[in-house]
Amino acid sequence: MNPLSIAATTSAFALPEHLSPKAAPALIAADEEHFAAVARSLEESIAELSARLDVVRKAPGGAGREAMERDLEVHRLTGRLRGLRRFGLDLCLGHIVVADSPEPVYIGRLGLTDSEGRRLLLDWRSPAAEPFFAATHADPMGLVSRRRYRWTRGRISDYWDEVFTADGLEGHAALDDQSAFIASLGGNRSARMRDVLGTIQADQDAIIRAGSRGALVVDGGPGTGKTVVALHRTAHLLYSDPRLGHRRGGVLFVGPHRPYLAYVEDVLPSLGEEGVRTCTVRDLVEEGAGAAAEADPEVARLKSSADMVKAVESAVRFYEEPPAEAMTVSTDWADIRLSADDWADAFDAGRGTPHNEARELIWEELVTILLDKLGGNVPHEAMSASLAQDEELVGALHRAWPMLDAADLVGDLWSVRAYLRMCAPWLAPDEVRRLQRADARAWTVSDLPLLDAARHRLGDAEASVRKRRHDAGVAAERERLAGVIDNVLAADDDGEGAVTMLRGRDIQDSLIDGSALPGADREPLDGPFAHIVVDEAQELTDAEWQMLLLRCPSRSFTIVGDRAQARGGFTESWRERLERIGLDRIELASLSVNYRTPEEVMKEAEPVIRAALPDANVPTSVRSSGIPVVHGSTADLDAVLETWLAAHAEGVACVIGDPAFRETSRVRSLTPGLSKGLEFDLVVLVDPDNFGEGVEGAVDRYVAMTRATQRLVVLTSS
Repeated sequence: MNPLSIAATTSAFALPEHLSPKAAPALIAADEEHFAAVARSLEESIAELSARLDVVRKAPGGAGREAMERDLEVHRLTGRLRGLRRFGLDLCLGHIVVADSPEPVYIGRLGLTDSEGRRLLLDWRSPAAEPFFAATHADPMGLVSRRRYRWTRGRISDYWDEVFTADGLEGHAALDDQSAFIASLGGNRSARMRDVLGTIQADQDAIIRAGSRGALVVDGGPGTGKTVVALHRTAHLLYSDPRLGHRRGGVLFVGPHRPYLAYVEDVLPSLGEEGVRTCTVRDLVEEGAGAAAEADPEVARLKSSADMVKAVESAVRFYEEPPAEAMTVSTDWADIRLSADDWADAFDAGRGTPHNEARELIWEELVTILLDKLGGNVPHEAMSASLAQDEELVGALHRAWPMLDAADLVGDLWSVRAYLRMCAPWLAPDEVRRLQRADARAWTVSDLPLLDAARHRLGDAEASVRKRRHDAGVAAERERLAGVIDNVLAADDDGEGAVTMLRGRDIQDSLIDGSALPGADREPLDGPFAHIVVDEAQELTDAEWQMLLLRCPSRSFTIVGDRAQARGGFTESWRERLERIGLDRIELASLSVNYRTPEEVMKEAEPVIRAALPDANVPTSVRSSGIPVVHGSTADLDAVLETWLAAHAEGVACVIGDPAFRETSRVRSLTPGLSKGLEFDLVVLVDPDNFGEGVEGAVDRYVAMTRATQRLVVLTSS
């Protein structure tokens, strides 16, 4: 049933029998009254927005900027409607009572105001809502009390009160400041990340609301809420920081793998943000989908350095050497001498521009140099057309500055030893030999940063064609406007006054709608982005970091990870690592409380990681499930799952380490690496000793064990 219909016909509270004392009218009557007002306002807002959307959609589309603004308004109205329809009354997270204020302030996922201008819900991201999340007994932030709701299928199944002053004791039923949060931790998981906005903790909220300048590192062990913080911080930054709006580059969210992105895909829309780009590092390069893992760990190590990415610059520079010999150029007016110095000057005009886009600039500079030598009044366009007929000149330019393909360029590094030695002189001869391969285009994950760097350095081979098309469009539009202006002036009585300003080129150009003209379509993940959020950042190589730095000139990052979960090891500090890859303004925040993993599981997981990494940041669990870790035989796998499924009508299990196991609707089958960032009610590890040796094996076992929120079963072959 629609939550709004429920509110109109019955109570918003559906408390179970054992919580009947909380249903006393003295405790919930004010909430009931407020929810009724919220329901009315929601219905009115949805009706009003629907009507406005119909009007905008039926309006003439227009062209250019007018069409773009219409589309943006449709997008804005549609997004707002989806947000209001998505939740109904459970838009409301809870309320706070502030000292010296008679009325509670209700906190919502979105802000909501009634037709008379009365604020019914305060957006959770607004500064005034911060005490709802951040107030503690040590620092109540001016609160008298706080109430949090637990919603189940559109109705309140429980609520909890916290009081901060003696005045707050009156009229409250559950004076337990951890009940709401602890109860949420034990809830069943699903294929999508649970909604946890109403139970954000003070340590998490402080990070969520931190500023966006520079790089903020959020370090925390399993279950500390790093992903929760990353997602909610993304929504908060887009709401609070005007520098990060979608029209100013927006935010890119980078996750570790596709199952993770599927798991969290509903979170940002539920927080009111639908325009955030999400991807994995693989997605940044078109070859990423088919790239295999690097079979040789030493090859992967060599390619993972930032220096190898820089080798791309040397590889391109090899094709940017001006001719060393002078030549005579034939034109329709005279033969002109073009010296080696003239070639060098022309090539300098292309420096700093992507290689393939620069050749047009070099050609234009050559035309200018030769025009100056001719010393006449020949139009630039005429000289360019004449020079284009000189096959020797055109051929010399194309040989000295050829159009290049990124895949060819990188492939040559792995197939031509002399080329690789020249571009990467720090490599030892045996390392050069090791990097060679029979199929130069058998792309691996380790190749992706180099392909990405090559594409950015080379640019778009078709850019000059689109620029000419755009310039031709501008000229045609200018000619059309000139005719319109002539007609306006002809209709003017005296040809004087402000209307004659239309003759000015600046005014005419301002009337030309450039957005309606042919132009280049930018790849959606190419950037630049105003801010990038990276989850499981400990796994990124130096080379992969270069891919992200290329897309974020502002160096504004949220970096979320755990050094102890780095499969390849992470011996440096975060600051040392990030300064080495090119970041300078770095702030560190740490999460040390494990909200997800029960004590019973952590007791067995901690020794696993400490054996390999004694200084691992192992968080402290806040709860106990009362369920011990079970050890058994792999022959028991089916029985373990059948018993659990029969006893639990809801929840999700995961088998980790058995690639032959076939998934069902409620039982996933994943590798340790693909389980990272996810959580399950039941986790069954199959032969964890086979996950690997050393740091990599220990990390995989530790990560897999700490995915469990209730029960962990470890099965080994007999």
